[in-house]
Amino acid sequence: MVTIAVTTEEADEPRVAVSPETVKKLIGLGAKVKVQSGAGLRSRFADEQLMAAGAEIAASAADTATGADILLKVRRPSVDEVKGLKPGAMVFSILSPYDDRPGLDALAGTKAALFSMEFMPRITRAQSMDVLSSQANLAGYKAVVDAAAMFGQAVPMMMTAAGTVPAAKTFIMGVGVAGLQAIATARRLGAIVSATDVRPATKEQVASLGAKFIAVEDDEFRQAQTAAGYAKPMSAEYQKKQAELVASHIKIQDMVITTALIPGRPAPKLITREMVASMKPGSVIVDLAAERGGNCELTEPGKTVEVGGVKIAGPLNLAGTVPVNASSLYAKNLLTFIETMFDKKEKKLAVNWDDEIVKGTLVAKDGAIVHPSLAQKPA
Repeated sequence: MVTIAVTTEEADEPRVAVSPETVKKLIGLGAKVKVQSGAGLRSRFADEQLMAAGAEIAASAADTATGADILLKVRRPSVDEVKGLKPGAMVFSILSPYDDRPGLDALAGTKAALFSMEFMPRITRAQSMDVLSSQANLAGYKAVVDAAAMFGQAVPMMMTAAGTVPAAKTFIMGVGVAGLQAIATARRLGAIVSATDVRPATKEQVASLGAKFIAVEDDEFRQAQTAAGYAKPMSAEYQKKQAELVASHIKIQDMVITTALIPGRPAPKLITREMVASMKPGSVIVDLAAERGGNCELTEPGKTVEVGGVKIAGPLNLAGTVPVNASSLYAKNLLTFIETMFDKKEKKLAVNWDDEIVKGTLVAKDGAIVHPSLAQKPA
C-alpha cells in the first residue's frame, strides 16, 4: 500500500498540504495517509476531522515521514524529513527552485523525486493542478480587502442626506490571475477600477469586469504578445510613453495593487519613488511582487511602510492569510496531480515519467537536478 505523509509547515506558513476532503479521496485511490499531529490546525483542520476522514495521526515529523512513499508539503521540506522517506520516494511542494540552490542540491542528494508545483505546465489538462493560479486568485482578493482596510475611508460611493461620499479609485497593475480577481473584488466593493497590462489580449478581460483599461495603444502595443500568450519585451521608447501615462494616472488613485511577478527573476519596477510622492496622503499600495523585490521602488518585503503619507504594503504570503481556502485549494491541486499517477484498478502507483505534466514539474530524480531550467546554476 502506498503511504502518503503530510508534515507540519514552519511557523511562518499557516497552510497545509491536505484537507479532510482530499484525505478521503487519497484513501479512495488505495493509499494510506499519515498526518503529523497539529499540521492542519492553522487551516482549521483539526486532527479529529482528518482522522474522521480516514487519516492516521502521527506524533512527530519523523514518525509521519518514516517509510512513506510520498511526502506532501506546502513549502520546501527539510533534508531530514526527506531522508526518512522510502528510497526513491516522491516529494510534492512549492519548492521555490530558484532560491537557495545549495539547499535544493542537498535535497536532490537524498535521491527522492522532487516535484515543484510552480512548474505545472499552463495547459488545459493541468488547470485543476495549477497551484500558482489557485493561490494567486486568493492573493488578488485579499490584496484589495487589505488595501480597503488600510485606506481607512469608504470604498463605494454613498449618497446621503449629509452629502455624497465619493467612490475610491483603484488601479490594478498586471492583469493575470491575481489582477483579474483584484479587479473583480474592487468592483464588488464599489470602487472605480482601472487596470493596465502590456498584453493587448487583457484589454477585453479588463472591460468584461467593468474596469477601464489604461495603456499606450500604439502599433507596438498591438504586436506585444507572443503566440503563446506571453508579453514581448517592449522598446525603450514605448516603456517611456507607458511610464508617463501611468505616472499621470497613479497620482489620482486611492488604492494601487501591483501583481507583476515572474518566477526566478527580480520583479519589474512599475512604481517609482516619484510616482509615490505624487500620490495623495492616505493612498495605499499593496505590492504582490514583494517576494521578488517588489514592483514599487519603495516596497520593503514583509513590511508595511509609510512614505509621505502613502502606505506601501509588501506582503510575502497573502494567500496564507486566508489559510482555510488556500489549503483547501492547494490540497485539491495536489490530489488532482497525484491521481494521474495512480492505477485506479490496481490501486497502486503507476507513474508515466514521459507525461508532459510529470516532466514539466520534475526537478530532481535519482540524486540529480533534471529540470532544464535548473540544469546550470543561475549566475
